[in-house]
Amino acid sequence: MSFWRNIAGLAVRRPDGCEDCDECPPGLPGEDPTFTTAVTALGAKLAKADGRVSVSEFDAFAQVFQTDAASERNIHRLYDLARQTTHGYESYAIRLAKRYRNCPALLEDVLDGLFHIAGSDGAVTADELAYLESVAHLFGFSPLVFRRLKATHLGLSAEDPYGVLGVPHDAPDEEVRSAWKSALVVAHPDRARARGLPSEFIEVAEAKAASINAAFDTIMRERREMALEGVA
Repeated sequence: MSFWRNIAGLAVRRPDGCEDCDECPPGLPGEDPTFTTAVTALGAKLAKADGRVSVSEFDAFAQVFQTDAASERNIHRLYDLARQTTHGYESYAIRLAKRYRNCPALLEDVLDGLFHIAGSDGAVTADELAYLESVAHLFGFSPLVFRRLKATHLGLSAEDPYGVLGVPHDAPDEEVRSAWKSALVVAHPDRARARGLPSEFIEVAEAKAASINAAFDTIMRERREMALEGVA
């Protein structure tokens, strides 16, 4: 299923938070000029974020943000204009966020599509990541949600606390706690001492245990903060 059909389906089903509201425009996103314009501009300006605009990025854009043949020429023209500079992308992101503010699943799918475009040339640069993170923030997503999206598309980074413990971002608390305990047992400095390893190995084990504890503490703290924000 194409990305465009996927988000169209989301709009028709009115995902979580959209069941009884009149906030989302009627019809499919692809039939909404505001949606089409904003998504096209965001995709084009993302292509410019790393200073290089490649054919593969437009091909990736056309692949995930499909539209009808009648609109293709206009969308291509808008894409060419928008990709001249990254300036002004914030206004498009804000416009899209306001129009679909009660459809977070749809906005998340837009970010998924932008991640696909960013990686279409074989690498996602630091500038592109900064652009994506900014768009996620303007969409109203928390840093934790963005980190989950980033991990989905790029894999867990070494400094990601979930990567340290080897668990997915949506793992329940008990799974996180179990992974923390298991990792700590393996890395505990006492094991190195019991094997008679030299001090250098013990220092490494201590550092590893510290990073495991820090990762667990970070995950639990972030989850508590997210829960409090949800209550608020």
